[in-house]
Order: sequence, then structure tokens, then C-alpha cells
Amino acid sequence: MTLIARLANDVQLMFRRPPRQQYGALCYRVKKKSGEPEMLLLTSRDTGRWVIPKGWPMSGKLSHEVAAQEAYEEAGVRGTVETEMLGAFIYNKMLRDGVKIACRVQVYALEVSDLAKNFKEKGERKLEWVSFEEAAIRVNEPELKALILAFSRRLGNRQTTSEGQVSSK
Repeated sequence: MTLIARLANDVQLMFRRPPRQQYGALCYRVKKKSGEPEMLLLTSRDTGRWVIPKGWPMSGKLSHEVAAQEAYEEAGVRGTVETEMLGAFIYNKMLRDGVKIACRVQVYALEVSDLAKNFKEKGERKLEWVSFEEAAIRVNEPELKALILAFSRRLGNRQTTSEGQVSSK
């Protein structure tokens, strides 16, 4: 590598901003009749690609609370959100002015118990309940695919006892 190429690369690295922080919810439910778990995907408003609900930090809210709030605003779902992060992924967000910025999304599992008829972004996105395997196929981000499949395996290792309590195998 030439000196000029190395310098250009170093300057580019110096000006690269760290990823902006967002919080997201991996929304899931277990079908009552079959016991099969499924996950909620929604389309982004701009590109129509399959995503999970996510958004920017909110003043006065903890990260998992932001994830739950975004799930309600974007998909109309409520439920129990875990306080411990499942993992994180990075994606490029296109801003209104056309600039792309890197965003790091901390993901929290949210077991859905309630679906709202009306919510903030109703009609702005397409929502679909799909298997975890299908969700992993539809999303673009490799780290999100891995998170989805890891969470699916974790769910598969849980079973319900005769008393209705969830326990690990």
C-alpha cells in the first residue's frame, strides 16, 4: 500500500463516527393450540425491508422500556419485555436527507400478550407473524439473523410443566 493510500485510509478512519445507539424488540408469541413459537416482523417505512421494531433512546426510559415502547408504536404489540439484552446488531439507516449512518441496535425479547387495534404507525408498515426460521431468512442483517436463530434455540430449550410454569430442559 502506498503512503498516500495509507494516509487516506487513516484520515477516513479518523472521521468515521461511532454507530448511533438504538433499542429494538424481538417480539414473539407461542401459539396456544400448537405450542409453536412465532415472531413478529414489520416492514421499514422507507425501504420496505423486513425489520424488528426499534428506535432512538428516550429521556427517562431504560433501554428495554424504549424497546417495548417502540414495539407498541410501530406494531401495536404489548407484553413482557426482558430487562437483559439478547444481543446487538449494526445496520445502516438512511436519514431523510439521504445520508446513511451506522446504528447499533440493542435487542430485547418481548413476549407479546396484547395486540392493539389502533396504534401510532398503523397503516404505515406491513406486519407479519412468521416462524423464527422464516424471520431469519427475511431480515438482511447477518447479526440480527444470528440473534433470531439463537433466541429460537433458547425457546426450544424451554418446556411447560403440568402446572403451566416455564422451565429449562
